Amino acid sequence: MLDINFIKENPEKVKAGLKKRLFKDLNLVDKAISLFEEKKALQVEVENLRGQKNKAADAKDIEEGKKIKSELTSKESKLSEVDNKLNVILSGIPNLPDEDVPEGPEENKKHIKKVGNPKKFDFKPKDHLDLGTSLGIIDVERAAKISGSRFTYLKGDGALLEFALINFALEKLIKEGFTPVMPPMLIKKEITDGLGYWSGGGNENYYYVMDFDKEEGGKELENPLYLVGTGEHSIVPMHKDEILEAKELPKKYVAFSSCFRREAGSYGKDTKGILRVHQFDKVEMVVFSKPDESEKVLKQMLKISEDLMQELGLPYQVVELAAGDIGFPSAKTFDIETWMPGQEKYRETHSISTTTDYQARRLNIKYKDSERNKFVYILNGTAFAIGRTIIAILENYQNAGGSITIPEVLRKWMGKDLIK
Repeated sequence: MLDINFIKENPEKVKAGLKKRLFKDLNLVDKAISLFEEKKALQVEVENLRGQKNKAADAKDIEEGKKIKSELTSKESKLSEVDNKLNVILSGIPNLPDEDVPEGPEENKKHIKKVGNPKKFDFKPKDHLDLGTSLGIIDVERAAKISGSRFTYLKGDGALLEFALINFALEKLIKEGFTPVMPPMLIKKEITDGLGYWSGGGNENYYYVMDFDKEEGGKELENPLYLVGTGEHSIVPMHKDEILEAKELPKKYVAFSSCFRREAGSYGKDTKGILRVHQFDKVEMVVFSKPDESEKVLKQMLKISEDLMQELGLPYQVVELAAGDIGFPSAKTFDIETWMPGQEKYRETHSISTTTDYQARRLNIKYKDSERNKFVYILNGTAFAIGRTIIAILENYQNAGGSITIPEVLRKWMGKDLIK
């Protein structure tokens, strides 16, 4: 969340940042400041009453002590109530976009560059589902029997292609100083609140696991566990309530995880095949850094993602998202969009973001500075969204007879150079 002291000292700057990202409830800024002032006044009253209570105890004035205790209990209760209200308000205010982020809606995104040219085929290219089905490596029909629509089986060389991408990413990222992690895929509701992704709405797009109390006749328990929507959902909060050593930073993790999303409201080509499914796999980067190093780290993470795509030989473009399109806790986001011949357009395959100290405040993650403990900056970025990368490989590397040439960099893990 934002620092309430910063909000109080810069209310108009905060409102301007919120307007830039098309956030409508600007009254939350004034409400937060009002509650903060009320909280400070109550804290003074509580401290004074505690002092009076101690004096009464020293003087052995029992009646006065009881009177003060009663008033103190009332004020402490009020303070707790105001503090809770303030936290709710602050949790509902998104992060401020960086000054150079384009303002407004999705279409205002800034095109940074294009790398590589879409391949010109001398035959009509097929989409990934036709290719994968004919090769026997993608099976959505049998998955629908077992799990419903928008699930898939990757089989044979399709499964091997996923493992090759994972190994390729891990080999590169480990050399870059990232620690590999296999994270939990279920997280507590309080962790979802701390992450901040769903504070602006959207948690309806994520699955949760209902648990039941046998003692209460099968009554649903109040605290469900949520399935992660991306690996960062369980990596970012890994250091919750911890103080890291400055010499550890930047602290880098690369996580492999399955991810689960309802992806409600998407239709047409998006729901065909494995482009937008309810379960998919990702290799994800998460970095904890010092504030003054975060911009450098963001550029390094973007370069790593680009290097992976360049080594795969896939044409892509880099865009900087507009403020109205970045995630609730994000201050800046770059997307890599990869050319998909089956759709004849660039589609998002990577997102690389900085959340500044927004998530660190919510999760209480700090580092030891020479003067005092400070909140870390947290960054996240896609190494590979596996399914979408497989789509790009199948469609860009297809041959006239329906076979797929395997990118050279993956052949040592595939043990072949052609899927046929």
